[in-house]
Amino acid sequence: IEAIRAGDVISFAPGEKHWHGAGPKTTMTHVAMQEALDGVHADWLEQVSDEQYGG
Repeated sequence: IEAIRAGDVISFAPGEKHWHGAGPKTTMTHVAMQEALDGVHADWLEQVSDEQYGG
């Protein structure tokens, strides 16, 4: 888990698995800009359970 702050820029290598989320008592706003590669914008992975998310 990596804490990020307002104004931080985060980038990932193509194909790197990652997830977005807030903490149990915090919120998060996610804004993304990306190019489509061969017409694909994102590869959505498996859903995270409440147990996994809570940690």
